[in-house]
Amino acid sequence: MTKKSLLSISMAAIVVLTSSALGKTPQQTQSTPSAQSSVDQDIDLMRKDIRSAKKQIIAANLQLTDPEAEKFWPLYDQYTAELVKINDAKYAALKSYATGYNTLTDDQAIGLTQQVLVVDQNVAQLRQKYVPIFNKVISGKKTALFFQLDRRLVALIDLQLASQIPMVQP
Repeated sequence: MTKKSLLSISMAAIVVLTSSALGKTPQQTQSTPSAQSSVDQDIDLMRKDIRSAKKQIIAANLQLTDPEAEKFWPLYDQYTAELVKINDAKYAALKSYATGYNTLTDDQAIGLTQQVLVVDQNVAQLRQKYVPIFNKVISGKKTALFFQLDRRLVALIDLQLASQIPMVQP
């Protein structure tokens, strides 16, 4: 199996994971505390599944030597933990929007937009921070490949999430 085929299959798996976890539209979501808790648990489970699939895709495509892997994976886990903290704000904004998009005010819409833009900036800053850190343990080309994979996978996940959330109605 070629790298390209493996990457395509893996990305398809992520799409399936995100679409099955987000199969409910906001209209179908109930606002009771127990229903909200269930939605939160589903989102947490989906995020863990995505992180696991993402790690497998990166492992399959980065092809690290044993010494590289020994140094890379602890850094990757550290990077991912920081990324998760940043993305918590994105998921909070998406959740706020999904639960209240029918009654969204102009100020709320702008606030959520700014919240997501701050997340994007923080993710870019995190990647910039980690480029030299990863480059100390793997080659420049492997570092570039890692960030290429990371960005593509995140873009795919974001696209899938966006397709599940209705557009703002002016």
